[in-house]
Amino acid sequence: MKEYVMGNGAIALGALASGVNLVAGYPGTPSSEIIETVSKYPHDGVHLEWSVNEKAALEVAAAAAYSGARALVTMKQVGLNVASDPLMSLAYVGVKGGLVVVSADDPGPISSQTEQDTRRFADLGRIPVFDPSTPEEAYEMIRDAFEYSEKYHTPVILRPTTRVCHAYASIEAADSYSPKEYEGFVKDSNKWVIFPRISYMNHGMIEERNVKIGQDFSKYRFNTVTGDAAKAVVTSGVSFSYVRECIGTRQDVRLIRVATAFPFPEDFMAEALDNVSDILCIEELSPYIEEQILKVAGRRKLNVNVYGKLDGTVPHNGEMSIELVSELLGKFLHTALPKNCIDISDMPELPQRPSVLCAGCPHRASFYAVKKAMAGQKAYYCGDIGCYTLGNALPLDMVDTCLCMGAGITMAQGFSHTSDAVCFAFVGDSTFFASGMTGVVNAVYNEADMILCVLDNSTTAMTGHQPHPGTGRNMMGDIVDKIDIAAILRGIGVKSVVTVNPLDLEQSVDAVRQAAALKGVKAIIFKSPCIAISKPQGKCTVDTDKCINCKKCISEIGCPALITLEGHVMIDANLCTGCTLCSQICPVSAIGGKCDE
Repeated sequence: MKEYVMGNGAIALGALASGVNLVAGYPGTPSSEIIETVSKYPHDGVHLEWSVNEKAALEVAAAAAYSGARALVTMKQVGLNVASDPLMSLAYVGVKGGLVVVSADDPGPISSQTEQDTRRFADLGRIPVFDPSTPEEAYEMIRDAFEYSEKYHTPVILRPTTRVCHAYASIEAADSYSPKEYEGFVKDSNKWVIFPRISYMNHGMIEERNVKIGQDFSKYRFNTVTGDAAKAVVTSGVSFSYVRECIGTRQDVRLIRVATAFPFPEDFMAEALDNVSDILCIEELSPYIEEQILKVAGRRKLNVNVYGKLDGTVPHNGEMSIELVSELLGKFLHTALPKNCIDISDMPELPQRPSVLCAGCPHRASFYAVKKAMAGQKAYYCGDIGCYTLGNALPLDMVDTCLCMGAGITMAQGFSHTSDAVCFAFVGDSTFFASGMTGVVNAVYNEADMILCVLDNSTTAMTGHQPHPGTGRNMMGDIVDKIDIAAILRGIGVKSVVTVNPLDLEQSVDAVRQAAALKGVKAIIFKSPCIAISKPQGKCTVDTDKCINCKKCISEIGCPALITLEGHVMIDANLCTGCTLCSQICPVSAIGGKCDE
């Protein structure tokens, strides 16, 4: 049947069509919709879960693959860092059933800490990688990836990038899905228990096997050549789609597409470059294919000029686009804008819309309470990955550091051991489960002096409101016991654990001041649901007769519902949620209304 789906949906349907038995992952843009799509289609016999983090997801999937089942793991590129420990070992141990890791790269980056290139990780781990350029190819490649995984007994990576993940296309999908039948786990400690001697032997086997996979990839259907001109463009992923659109029917350029970056299909590339004099490499993120071509040219003694990122012809950072590709091709071919490339040069620029916390977001109230309580005191505020990273924006200015998931908790400890400041760590409820608990154990064990602020909005908000262990439901549709963050903290040994409603400003400020007066590790749980999943009906209004137009409400919290109209403070009723934070700030009680949940 034909399905019109997002690229992530195509990956999900391809996995179902492949007979996948288990799907696990951790949400992260641009990969999140893969698991969500699986959940919306019939998937009887398929275990589906949001794991607490990527490492846990991959280890769950590894056991399934050891049993002969087909397993899919989903994450974004920085999530692959978290999963790298089991992944590197899995490359040595191998698998029995197909194991595919989808690591969605985020050129830009649009919503990530890094622009890292998963192809580099594949090379490091000696793991085959597939690089789709369209949703249609993603559907086909995920199926091929399972087959290659089982053929060579290795985990395989599928590396879509943002524009493949979030583009839409019509997919000729299977009209029914049935999980693969599998043997089950067969005990064999010589195979499944990793020891140095086994790793030594398997390392040699992997390198020999990857030569064979590279030869196999040289015949892979998505590694293609079009044209026979002396000038060639070598490309991959979504960049191939841009180049193909710009080139159209031109005959003065040869288009070479690499869909399997590692192991590199050297035989294919050597043949594709026959009689080529000049090469332009267009790829997103690192110059990986460009470097491989230089190696092939050296080994095969090819007399070619290679242009790309390494010589500055192509930028290293950011996404490719139709406009950038058009410019690069024009210079390479010494011609004007390619005829078949869309020219949008006369279009107005899109307006800039900075990311802000939503109107009524409880995180704004949490940050403001800490800021008020610490006024005049030296304090460091260690942030984390989530919506609350936006607490760095003015006028709040409450995020001094942000490194990676869970790091706020451990960095606050480092500051506590090396400064006299009051040290705060902010972490969300989902991130607490994903990577925060270990840091709290470290803090208690090593006698840090810090205040942990858990911003509990009862969801994984930034990536699309996925459930987590504290929400009381899972991806199998089951109602499960909620895991109590306060109980965990007390179990770890945190002596002072207080839960407050951040929208009660006075209570919240008092809780922060009391925590700051104590020594050791203290925790405040600011608990209030995300405004996107809990829709209150109340609105606040400004009494213009009382308002003195001091604009304190605007200048101190920066809520987007607070505006000025003809010089007077007003509240946009379309945005206001009635959280009442502004009314608690107003020095003359000119703001009224309430939050009626």
